[in-house]
Amino acid sequence: MSFSISAILPNFNGRNLLDLYLPHTICALENSSCPFEIIVVDDGSQDDSVSWLKKNYPEIFLIQNSENCGFSKACNQGIAKANGDLVLILNTDVQLSPDYLLHLLPYFYKANTFGVMGKIWDSSGKKVEMEAKIPSFNGFKLKSHCLNVLPEDGEKNIPTLFLSGANCLLDRKKLLELNGFDEIYSPFYSEDLDLSFRAWRLGWNCYYESKATCIHLGSHTTKTFFQKAFVKQIYFRNRMLFHAIHVNRKDLKRLELSIIFLQVLPKILLGQFWIIKSFRGYRIKKKEVKLSRRNIRKLMGCNLGRKSILDVTREIQHKLDLLDLNYSK
Repeated sequence: MSFSISAILPNFNGRNLLDLYLPHTICALENSSCPFEIIVVDDGSQDDSVSWLKKNYPEIFLIQNSENCGFSKACNQGIAKANGDLVLILNTDVQLSPDYLLHLLPYFYKANTFGVMGKIWDSSGKKVEMEAKIPSFNGFKLKSHCLNVLPEDGEKNIPTLFLSGANCLLDRKKLLELNGFDEIYSPFYSEDLDLSFRAWRLGWNCYYESKATCIHLGSHTTKTFFQKAFVKQIYFRNRMLFHAIHVNRKDLKRLELSIIFLQVLPKILLGQFWIIKSFRGYRIKKKEVKLSRRNIRKLMGCNLGRKSILDVTREIQHKLDLLDLNYSK
């Protein structure tokens, strides 16, 4: 069985990044021996990204937004146009290794695979930025730590809590069933965690493959075009939203109390008043949270799934226990 691949690259003022890294993406796609298409969603760029792409890569399918809509919506626009069996979500500041996809494709011979990601190195190529993420759930808060997998343990079906939105290969049919990324998290952060977690709750698996490697410049768009305080504000708001969407219904009131007393008030006492905007942003989206919760319940009902945060945490930990791995936390 062979697969076709749709590579989706959201772009915002990334003309120089496309010039640097797009050739590496094309090389990895060509080396996969799979039919492929590349979809670039230009998210309101003010540089010459669009004209440059049209001139240098006329074969690329280009979607143009008149204004910046954020990562999740841009990806969803690309997903809606994708024709491949698999969807490669990729940041424009990621340099794939030539054999990157060759290591990921075998995972999709398993019927319950939702997606797989490779190892992400930082821009120096010397420090690992992202590996498998292993969850722990304490009280009302989901946490994760990196799993430092040694090279000899590659291709062992290592589970990961989530697949990084910077680079991951996904089953398109399952992705469509999940309705893509939840746009409640716009403009950025936690949408990849949410997508992967919904897949786990439906009974699908997310994997990490250490032999597939790439280099990531690292949050280039958010660091360049958004103020640090705003980025921090959105990050904490979206973590609140994630937990409100996924905790059990009976725990919702206690979750909000824990947010107020364990997150908001301590930061206010330390003079970190931006947390007020995070909490206000979370509260504004109450109706959207209810809709997201309802959508997950409906999907789990159709797929005979009833997994909670604790269930997913235990499942991933159990899968790890069954593997004979050499790793450190």
